[in-house]
Amino acid sequence: MKATIAVLAGDGVGPEVSTEAVRVLRTVAECHGHDFTFLDALVGGAAIDATGDPLPASTRRTVEASDAVLLGAVGGPKWSDPSATVRPEQGLLALRGLLGAFANLRPVQPHPALVGAAPIRPELLTGVDVQFVRELTGGMYFGRKSLETDGPGQEVATDHCTYSTSEIERVARVAGQLARERRRRVTSVDKANVLETSRLWRRTVTRVMRDEFPDVTLEHALVDSFAMTLLRAPASFDVVVTENLFGDILTDEAAVLAGSIGVLPSASFGERRADGRRQGIYEPIHGSAPDIAGQGSANPIGTILSAALLLRHSLNLTDEAAHVERAVGDVIADGWRTADLWSAADQSAPVHRASTTAMGAAVVDRLRRIMS
Repeated sequence: MKATIAVLAGDGVGPEVSTEAVRVLRTVAECHGHDFTFLDALVGGAAIDATGDPLPASTRRTVEASDAVLLGAVGGPKWSDPSATVRPEQGLLALRGLLGAFANLRPVQPHPALVGAAPIRPELLTGVDVQFVRELTGGMYFGRKSLETDGPGQEVATDHCTYSTSEIERVARVAGQLARERRRRVTSVDKANVLETSRLWRRTVTRVMRDEFPDVTLEHALVDSFAMTLLRAPASFDVVVTENLFGDILTDEAAVLAGSIGVLPSASFGERRADGRRQGIYEPIHGSAPDIAGQGSANPIGTILSAALLLRHSLNLTDEAAHVERAVGDVIADGWRTADLWSAADQSAPVHRASTTAMGAAVVDRLRRIMS
């Protein structure tokens, strides 16, 4: 297979972790006879410094010419002023809009060897396998914003949260399709007792599941009670679908179940193209971690697993994706740990303290053995 992958390393630890994910993808291509072309482009703070634009025209052209986007991270203290006219996060939102990436998938499945790294009782993590589906291009993040002055020293800020029936329908369908491939259960999270957008959300999801996925069991949950149950009984959930803001918060909360936010991947995509492929954005859910940037201690696992999602969802290379996921699982089981996981490592078993590059090399080595 021939494929072009845009690599938007971004800021902070983004370049470090994306380098390891690209190494893994190059290994997949080499071992399976694929032809992957990697195109580097700027995004976020790095793009602002170079061009004044967090998603410059040159990057847009690179993205549009690609089959998938591998993204590192954006942001950092240098560009953290929330009142700034141009901010790194605008590049990320623009990228999602450019590709029409309305559905964000965030799988959470704790590895047995990392149970001790989670601040949750180990017995609660048995059988946890949750697939979050977050709506990505609507809601408050994309709504109209205003800041007005109402008298001396009095400002009034407004963020509009807007959803349409069609926006909710399409993400509900993604959740339903995923549930059919799993345990056929969907939990829809909203705040329908307060918000009008949530009441539309609940009605629409109910109708889509009833009419198009009658074989899938649907339950509704209010976001506040769901947040509590996610930590008290996480194994009770299968596929969880929710709106943009709620999904952003809940998936970061869910990261504690896995032991570290550094091990969790994500995939964002829209409708399939004419050739049947989905041109997605693949990135770890962690941020740019500027406090450890350049130290070689960042965990590349979340980005490597995002590359596995890229293989599965954008290139339809399911076997290759499974090989990458198996290699990561084997390396973790063998005791390889970056700094974020070291303090909770089981010292009674062999443990290897790894840098970013050492962890990537361990995954590549295991991957070669699996695919040989």
